[in-house]
Amino acid sequence: MASLKICNISAIPTGSSSTSRSSSNHPIPFSSNPITTTTTILSIKSVLSSFHHATNSVHPILSFHRKPHFSMLASKKSIIISSAMSLGTYVQEDLPPALDSTSDPPPLFDGTTRLYISYTCPYAQRVWITRNCKGLQDKIKLVPIELKNRPAWYKERVYPPNKVPALEHNNEVKGESLDLIKYIDTHFEGPSLFPDDPAKRQFADELFSYIDTFYKTVTSSFKGEGTDDGIAFDDIEIALSEFEDGPFFLGQFSLVDIAYAPFIERFHPFFMDVKNYDITHGRPKLATWIEEMNKNEGYKQTRRDPKELVESYKQRFMARL
Repeated sequence: MASLKICNISAIPTGSSSTSRSSSNHPIPFSSNPITTTTTILSIKSVLSSFHHATNSVHPILSFHRKPHFSMLASKKSIIISSAMSLGTYVQEDLPPALDSTSDPPPLFDGTTRLYISYTCPYAQRVWITRNCKGLQDKIKLVPIELKNRPAWYKERVYPPNKVPALEHNNEVKGESLDLIKYIDTHFEGPSLFPDDPAKRQFADELFSYIDTFYKTVTSSFKGEGTDDGIAFDDIEIALSEFEDGPFFLGQFSLVDIAYAPFIERFHPFFMDVKNYDITHGRPKLATWIEEMNKNEGYKQTRRDPKELVESYKQRFMARL
């Protein structure tokens, strides 16, 4: 659904920060501090069995049933490669201020490639991460837009849907976050963020198709419309168990991790603050994934303060409760 792939310029509220609760064993995710993970090895089957029994509910989870086809020796070697790839190609940059209704437009369609984003939009964050991990900070210029006070020229002259993200490239403007991360990976230089392995590419398509369901399932629980958020995170745990050659969804770091990261970045502190519930508890694969994502230098500058994210989600999903 398009509304889950792009950010409406006026859709995301901001507000003052609130204090997020965290225990010493489970720090807030996506911070500069390492995340402590459990050393207990739990089988996915036992986790799902106990959770489904406790909730007495039936939920059609994804069919992640293919057996990993890597030897243990190859797996250990690939994990090292995968972790190295996760660091990305990172160039420290000073982030420009967001443009608002009082701001003049940049010199549009002058041959410069521009990525129009919002610093608060998770969909725009996907494309921003991809740009950074490809090492394209000097090739793709960031143009942040102030969502609550957008400039008129953005809709009139750049992108009529008036949403972010959008990419100005070769005198054309393209939108839709999942389309854009694939476009940047295939049309620009830098390390490939998508595997050649047909099995992994097929699984990636399944995960891309599932992400809207994952988002809706989790956020509906925020609004009291569902209780399946735990099962949704169980689905993620199962997906992360599919390949043994690394800690990411496809083993090695890929566009799939980029697609999911902005949402898990927001869900983790929100559940900790509102429900005192750690989504990584009993899910060691998810805990490791978060830890590895935190090592990604290309991702770090895109992250928001967890307290800010919690407050934003409270305003967005809980204001009418």
